This record gives sequence, structure tokens and C-alpha cells, in this order.
Amino acid sequence: MQQDISRRSNRERSDTTRAAILDAARGLFVTRGYADTSTPDIVAAAGLTRGALYHHFEDKKALFRAVAEREAISVATSIEQATSRDLSAREALKVGARAYFDAMREPGRIRLLLHDGPAVLGKREMMAIDAANAQRTLEEGIAEAMAPATVSADRLSAMASLLSAAFDRAALDIADGASSEVYVETIGTLIDRMVSA
Repeated sequence: MQQDISRRSNRERSDTTRAAILDAARGLFVTRGYADTSTPDIVAAAGLTRGALYHHFEDKKALFRAVAEREAISVATSIEQATSRDLSAREALKVGARAYFDAMREPGRIRLLLHDGPAVLGKREMMAIDAANAQRTLEEGIAEAMAPATVSADRLSAMASLLSAAFDRAALDIADGASSEVYVETIGTLIDRMVSA
């Protein structure tokens, strides 16, 4: 029993330390950018040691990847929560689009996922992160909306990838002041045409 409590306490401390590092890194990556943030800055902001940082992350790039993954998971979770109610597949795609735009309004998220992410990690790695999160929800939605027709996995992936790029471009435009309502309506039209084709 004592060992179980000790293990749990160690795991909880480790999880708390990891979260503090991620939170501090996120804040600095957003305000300063990846290039202008050093690991000493991160550990100082987290109130920890460099040893603690390197216990959890191989290097600054691995830490950035973990921050980007956490952001992508948060976006996917927002989409899934918004579309969990009883909606038609097409309506869920449209509601999911709005949820994506709302999730991308989180301060710093566009910088992390759409600007610095591809520059730091590369396009392929960011695509893999997206594929495991928001793009996954998009593929599931497209497949359901096109039912009973079936689409090959390659075509479904390509459709989701193209639509995902449109979502990202719209998020950038909305962040620059464009009307989110116009983009939600336009994405809705694209979705209707895509799943009807």
C-alpha cells in the first residue's frame, strides 16, 4: 500500500513538473517565438532546474513538439465536444468548422500551430500531428457525411487534407480581422459540394 502511494506521488509530481514546463514553454514560445526562447528562460519561468526539463524532454525542439501536440489535442477536443450532440453528419462538419475557428482564437495558438510549428518541426511533422487530431475528426466527419457511398482511404485523406488547408487559411484570415461568419458559411458550402460530389 505504501509503495502504491509512493509510486502515485512520484507520478503526480512528475506530471505536475511536466505540465509546469509545458505551460512555461508555451507562454514564452507565444510571446517571444521559438528562436528567441532559450531553455534557461523556460526553466526560470517554470521555477525548475534544467535537469527537470531534460528529464522530460530531449531538447527544446522536443519540448516545442509536445506544446504543439497539446495545442492540437485541445483543438480536436473542442471540435469533438461541439459535435457530440445529435447532429446530421453534414451539420456536424459545419458545427465542427465553427468550433475549429473558435478554438484557433485561443491566444498564441495560430502562432504555435500555423506559423512556428511548420518552421520548427517541418511540414511533414506538423501534418502528422494534425492527422492524429483535427484532421482525424475531419476524415471521420467526411466519411460519415458521404455515407452510404464509400471513399478510398487515399481519397478521404486527400479530401480532409485539402479541407484542413482551407480551415487553416480561414483561421489566419479571421485572426487578421476577416468575418468568421463569412468563412463558416463558405466552408459550409464547400462541405455541401464535397459530400454531394
